[in-house]
Amino acid sequence: MLFEVYGDHALYQWLGWAMVFCGLILLNEVARRSKAGGIFMFVALPIVMTVYCVVVTAAAGAGLDWGVNNPTVVFQNGWFHYAKVYAALAGCIGFMILKYRWGKLGKSHMFKCFPFVIVAINILIAVISDFESAAHFFTGDFFMQNGSPVWVTSEHATQVCGWNNVFNGVAGILNIFCMTGWWGIYVSKKKHDMLWPDMTWVFIISYDLWNFCYTYNCLPNHAWYCGLALLLAPTVANALWNKGAWIQNRAYTLAIWCMFAQVFPTFQISFPDMGVDSIFAVQSTLNATTNTTVSLVALAANVAALGYVVYRAKKLGVNPYTHEVFTGTRDFDRAMERREAAA
Repeated sequence: MLFEVYGDHALYQWLGWAMVFCGLILLNEVARRSKAGGIFMFVALPIVMTVYCVVVTAAAGAGLDWGVNNPTVVFQNGWFHYAKVYAALAGCIGFMILKYRWGKLGKSHMFKCFPFVIVAINILIAVISDFESAAHFFTGDFFMQNGSPVWVTSEHATQVCGWNNVFNGVAGILNIFCMTGWWGIYVSKKKHDMLWPDMTWVFIISYDLWNFCYTYNCLPNHAWYCGLALLLAPTVANALWNKGAWIQNRAYTLAIWCMFAQVFPTFQISFPDMGVDSIFAVQSTLNATTNTTVSLVALAANVAALGYVVYRAKKLGVNPYTHEVFTGTRDFDRAMERREAAA
């Protein structure tokens, strides 16, 4: 069992998951289908969120009670959450620049490598977080809980720490090198999507397993939502109706979720002793054996994915990063069918 989804709140926990999954898919469609939807979601809303976060943080710094006890300040104060939300938003804006060809950047061939750069940055943010957790284990800054080494973050979350973080951190680094065809970026016929056809199921599955494991290791009280619902939303969209646009789907849904979680963190957490006990909250089992097993699966998947990338590159005789290596595969061809005609 990966999560504690049983007992009196089980129905609400599953309902919460369904609401997050369906809500992310719906909002992704709103954001991708029009410039107005994208600008509202990734420019206007972030400005409002930023003002809110600055105000409550400043109030907390001044010792004002409403700031000190604000849920964002109490439960979302770590560096990771702020780095992640703004890195995701940077990706969303960059992808809109590419698909709408805004300005010189949008028309620049060199800017086509931006998706690789921003995804790599997002992965490295999580890798650093995994290694930060591992450091608590190797420096002895942890305590034992039910037979597992754990530590408590500044956001009051209890994390299992140890070799699981090392294995998954390495998986994340390998995952960066599973991204191929860095300049193979196109625009869909209706300009709804930025397409990266070479980002096929090989990368998507290895990424999803790695990222799920990251959330399971380092966001154990969020992983039910950001590790399952959030990851499955873009993957399902890519599989069923939006082939080739997985990375755009991922960035859009990630930014939307991160903004929501930053402003309304109590939706998904339960700390009864602090007066917070959401009926939608789900906690991982916090078992070192389970965490290590999940981490090894993620590592194995990324080793296999990178091995397959090397195989494809050698088969075609190309550099997998400057050239596309999945040409002729079903996923690649279906994505290319959606691109607009070359100028």
